[in-house]
Order: sequence, then C-alpha cells, then structure tokens
Amino acid sequence: MNFPVRTSMIFRRHALISIIFSVVFALQVNAKTAAGPRVLIVDAHPDDEAAYAGTVYKIQHDLHGTIDLVVITNGEAGYKYSTLAEPYYHLKLTDEKVGRKYLPGIRHDELVRAGRIIGLHHIYFLNQRDNRYTLDPHEVLDSNWNIPFVKSSLEKILERGHYDFVFTLLPSDSTHGHHKAATILALTAVAALPANIPHPIVLAGSTTEKGKTPRPFTVLAGFPITRVSDGMPAYSFDRTQSFGFHHVLNYKIIVNWEIAEHKSQGTEQLGMNEGDLEEYYYFDINPPEGRAKTKALFDALAINYYPEVTYPGIK
Repeated sequence: MNFPVRTSMIFRRHALISIIFSVVFALQVNAKTAAGPRVLIVDAHPDDEAAYAGTVYKIQHDLHGTIDLVVITNGEAGYKYSTLAEPYYHLKLTDEKVGRKYLPGIRHDELVRAGRIIGLHHIYFLNQRDNRYTLDPHEVLDSNWNIPFVKSSLEKILERGHYDFVFTLLPSDSTHGHHKAATILALTAVAALPANIPHPIVLAGSTTEKGKTPRPFTVLAGFPITRVSDGMPAYSFDRTQSFGFHHVLNYKIIVNWEIAEHKSQGTEQLGMNEGDLEEYYYFDINPPEGRAKTKALFDALAINYYPEVTYPGIK
C-alpha cells in the first residue's frame, strides 16, 4: 500500500478572528479531504505531544486522519534543562533571564519541526506563561494562566474542528500541575460545547513498558470531571509493532525522531526508546456508546498496513 506524502509550508502569524491567538498553519499542497479520524491534542508544553507520537503518526499516515494540537504555554520554565542546548543555540539558556527570553521562540520552532515528523496539521499556540514546576493544578488555574482566554480559545477551536477525539495527558497525582490543568480545561471545554455540536471523545494518554501493570487512575481529587470509573486504561497503541524488511522496524523510531527535535529540553531526550505502549483512559464524561467508536479506532491502529518487504536473492 502506498501512502500519500503531504508537503507542508509552515508559517506563523497573528490573526484577528473570533479570538486572538498565535497559530501555526500547516497548508497542504496536495490537499484532500481527510477521510480518517479528526483528533485534537490539548497539552501544556511543547514536547508533551511525544506521549502520543506513535498513535498520531499512524492515524495520520495509515488512517489518513487529521491531528491538530493546542499547546497552552511557551515552555520557558524549561531553562533548567537546557545545558546541552547552549552550544547548539549559542545562548546561555540556563540563565533564567536568557532562557525565559529565548526559549518561547526556540521551543515554538522545535515543536513545528516535531509536528512535521508525526503529522500535525494545525498547531495553536496560546502563549501562556510557563511559570514553574508545581504539582498543584490550583496554582495554575487560579493565578498563572489567563483561564477565560484559554477556555474561550479551546471552545472555539473545538466548535470549528468537529473532532472525533481529544487526547490529553493522564492527570495523575504525580504529574506536573500544568498537565493536570490542561486536561481539566480540555474536559471542561468539551463539556461546555453546545448540545447541537457533536462532542468528541476525550482520552487521557500515558506511556508504559510491556509487562508492567498499568497505572491505576480513578479521579484527581477536587476535580470530578476527571473521573475514570474503569480505573485502568481501556485502549492502547503498541509502539513495538513491527514492519519492514525482516520486521526490524517499529514505531519507537518515529517517537525517537520526534523527541530529538526538542533539543532545548535535555530530560526529554532521556525518554528515547522508553515506553512500549501508549495507553488511553476513557473519561466518564464520554457517552457509553462512544466506546465502540474508540475500540474501532484502536483496532484499526493495531493493523500492520505495510506490505511485506522482500528482495530477490536476499534472505
């Protein structure tokens, strides 16, 4: 099976539409109406999308879907992990003043390049301040971000996008408060959609190794909208599914390519080759009938669409 190659020109502009925000448009040269699933990712930082990179790549390339991303912050608090990026970018990025000045632009460009690899269509930058690491989502929701703006932006993107699915990160107790806040806001925005607009199915993503017990999760205390009655992931994408000559290739390669673009974040690189499975939790705000649609998606992702590769005379 041959897959269509999408050639994109990516540029940034400030646009006054129904809301004002910075947006990267990926324009398809060979534009066709996508027949596959439409997915919106809602993340806090540039590089969070690596958690779903294998799923996203296969949705775009094999299922001919469309994947957009909303990234809420500029990621400038990542200056603490930029030691190895200093000679690469010729900037003293670990100096807080320098890092906070230059990392928003650097991480913007890194994300655009990573997005090309996994097949992101539109990237929406909401340009909120990445203040500091915290486990407390209240710190973010109560005083850090412009919450009315973020909520309005998400609602308008959702209304225009007619998405089938929304991917977020699992808001477990041990994860970054920014990740928790982004997931809470995504769930809130979907719940606020008018009744006459189809509501996308919201899934929380997390990575793990094969053979390990999945991370249990029921609800983030104080935020009942995050409840997952299953307590465990209901669906998964196997990054290790193999293909190519002698089946030596797998989707970890794509994830590594994607991670490698985020050079300003040294700890991100430590995630290379980790995470065999991208697992997804089904939030209770989703309708029960949405489970069949979600199962159909992950059943399709489990299929190897590449033809068997052989070469005459080569074993």
